[in-house]
Amino acid sequence: MSIDPLLLKRAHSKCEFCGSDEELATYDIPPITLKSLDKSLLVCSTCLDQIEHPEKMQPNHWRCLNDTMWSEIPAIQAMSWRMLDRLRDEGWPNDLLEMLYIEDDVKKWAMAGLRAVDGPTLDSNGVAFALGDSAIMIKDVFITGANFTAKRGMVVKNIALTDTNRSIEGNLNGTRVVLGAKTLKKV
Repeated sequence: MSIDPLLLKRAHSKCEFCGSDEELATYDIPPITLKSLDKSLLVCSTCLDQIEHPEKMQPNHWRCLNDTMWSEIPAIQAMSWRMLDRLRDEGWPNDLLEMLYIEDDVKKWAMAGLRAVDGPTLDSNGVAFALGDSAIMIKDVFITGANFTAKRGMVVKNIALTDTNRSIEGNLNGTRVVLGAKTLKKV
């Protein structure tokens, strides 16, 4: 399959994630309704293999997202968000996701590629959360949007499940917040 010359020019003939110039290919970001330059990326074989086969993920390879996520190109922003979301369990991607600002339509596009939740949302002890549950914080967590620190021992009430099984939404200090499920213990 040939690579669009405009894509090669945009990417300076390098992988738009890691900067490699070897074994480049076009990756069309799903969901694909109509192929276009705006919904395509130029990626190396290493990045492509890990995008298409999540079980082969090498988290340290994706530290390049620390720089890549700041691209002005919506396709790169959307795919950077997806890869950071896929790597959340590593810890460091959570910080990058909190810093990342992308337009609402780009974030919606990025989220459209997420798989449905695979299983129940579990607390730090492996107990499943249900709608309306309460939980206790097991460690201090700074709540960015609310600008306060949720201290260990605080109670999160009226839990709602989110579109990912790694987080919950709940009331804390009169504020509705989203928290990582592994920072909580169900009561």
